[in-house]
Amino acid sequence: MTPPLQGPRPVTPDPRRVLSIQSHVVSGYVGGKAAVFPMQLLGWDVDVVNTVNFSNHSGYGRFGGPRTDASDLATIFSYLEQNGLLQPSRVLTGYIPNAKSLEVIADVIRKLKTRHPEIIYLLDPVMGDAGKLYVSPDVVPLYRALLSCATVITPNYFEVEVLTGVALTSADNLREALDKLHTGFGVPHVVVSSIPLSAALRASVPFPPGTFSADDDLLLCVCSSRRGEGKEGASSDVYAFGIAQIPGYFSGVGDLFSALVLAHFDGDGSLGKATGLAVGTVHRILRDTAAHSAEGATESTDSELDAADVERRVRRMRRRELRVIQNAGVIASCTEAVEGVLWAGFWT
Repeated sequence: MTPPLQGPRPVTPDPRRVLSIQSHVVSGYVGGKAAVFPMQLLGWDVDVVNTVNFSNHSGYGRFGGPRTDASDLATIFSYLEQNGLLQPSRVLTGYIPNAKSLEVIADVIRKLKTRHPEIIYLLDPVMGDAGKLYVSPDVVPLYRALLSCATVITPNYFEVEVLTGVALTSADNLREALDKLHTGFGVPHVVVSSIPLSAALRASVPFPPGTFSADDDLLLCVCSSRRGEGKEGASSDVYAFGIAQIPGYFSGVGDLFSALVLAHFDGDGSLGKATGLAVGTVHRILRDTAAHSAEGATESTDSELDAADVERRVRRMRRRELRVIQNAGVIASCTEAVEGVLWAGFWT
């Protein structure tokens, strides 16, 4: 297998170029299809490497297409390198299906970071959701090893639990997990999305009185930026965002969210703003998608009925594809920010 990067190359990073490495589908909006267009709308040139090329996302039940194997990935990076085209100022990685492919990609990222330490790398460790892994288990230790290269990570709550071994059921658990990510793994900026808001956790978050009612069905998003050069978790600024849950399952939400965080992130001190813009924009798109999917709908989510009637499942998935193109104006306008609450005293 050809080494993807064979040595130092004096290429100055393009200040508005992102190297995006994640899945691709022909139809629908997950992976790169959910991430690339929004970043382009926000003024970023995006170089796209597809880790898989599927017909549609796996939620349909029926899907197919090739995976880009490690050798092919190495070849792609090698020719980009030879032609002086590997010059991103930012890197985004998403779904990578197996360990061999992740090894090639991790090698490229480490070499890019060695050449240009200022490169911003957002690692979305796409491994699973709701208690279930959908990548090979041997990917997990490779992601743990890659965390030290990341500028920002955007795991969902389950992926945090996998990476840290800490179940996010209370504020104490959340502190322990964030401390491990900041101090143990050396990640400067962490965004944890879609945390189920248990009663114990909800009571700890300092939302202003009247912000949410006791009956609101909420998810919690938390971002934490380590201050200065110190590696102590207690030196981080933590912001909390309450998000009203929208019934139903929508694919590609994390991919869109991570891309928006990266597009809006300006460096130290800006993670709260970037997260608020990403949360607000994604929630607006989800509300529109949910409203559109309900028009003329007769089926709700039911796994047993889906198993008995695959066409029913396909109909639901088609209606729930994210309405990214229809919300291009929302993405570009940057007016949908949600204000985060500074979690004063989080570390005490």
